[in-house]
Amino acid sequence: MAVYILRRMVSTIAVMAMVGIFVFLLLRLAPGDPADMIAGRNATPEMIAGIREKLGLNDPMPVQFMHWVRDMLGGDFGTSIFAGRPVLDLISQRLEPTLSLSILTMMLSVTVGVSFGILAAWRSGGLVDRLLTAFSALGYSVPVFVIGYFLIYFFAIKTHWLPVQGYEPIDGGLGPWFVHLILPTVALSLGYIAFIARVTRASMLEVLSEDYMRTAAAKGASSHAMLFHHALKNAGAPILTVIGISFAYLIGGVVLTETVFNIPGIGRLVVDAINNRDYPIIQSVLILTSGVYVLINLTVDLAYTLIDPRIRY
Repeated sequence: MAVYILRRMVSTIAVMAMVGIFVFLLLRLAPGDPADMIAGRNATPEMIAGIREKLGLNDPMPVQFMHWVRDMLGGDFGTSIFAGRPVLDLISQRLEPTLSLSILTMMLSVTVGVSFGILAAWRSGGLVDRLLTAFSALGYSVPVFVIGYFLIYFFAIKTHWLPVQGYEPIDGGLGPWFVHLILPTVALSLGYIAFIARVTRASMLEVLSEDYMRTAAAKGASSHAMLFHHALKNAGAPILTVIGISFAYLIGGVVLTETVFNIPGIGRLVVDAINNRDYPIIQSVLILTSGVYVLINLTVDLAYTLIDPRIRY
């Protein structure tokens, strides 16, 4: 196990290096100049050249890359070109809304998605299975911004049950914090609920058709024992895999959801940084999210040994 973890950590470093090179080149080769945007419309070529020199944009790209890697390894992720503040300070200020939305979304998605998948597999071919399959298809095919605007129209504008947009910090009270996250969490969760439910249903159907499940039924095992002690445990690996993959898609979904619901999280920070060509913020957020994603996948791989004793590393 220790050797496997060490090998995965080494591969993680290689993956992060590739991500860093890709992100750096992508931003530098994309059209647009941050110095031009900082200087404004009435700027002279001399002013733009001065800003480029100050930001180090006139250095050769390998030199810029080495400076960026050196500073990052020292814990310095740079300073925002437009805000003039350390990037880590800006990210830490926006971290709470994004973490709150992400955690609530995954909790709701896993709980409801796995439950729907088990119920659909247990009632396979029946009305419940058809209804849950139709719900899964609908939730998986409708974009999150369409669901978001639909929820805003009915639950905020028409009925005034929930706030339209915005975010309340958890320090201001658990109630206002939770109320402001209901609509964005539901909007973002529907696609993941559908995804997890479909995989759970397929995995459970495969396990339920095994001979040992029929033997358990012939011995008089209860439905609860068959589903949760036999079937779900053996169907857990694919479900765990899809939950890990969902985290990767969650990053993109959070950016869109925060924009629709005007939540001041990291997603909004990235969108503003892209519009302003703020290289340090974009690079740092992409590197940090890539690192989190790699660590989540490592955790999922290690968790396989807990639900399936046949897996050994």
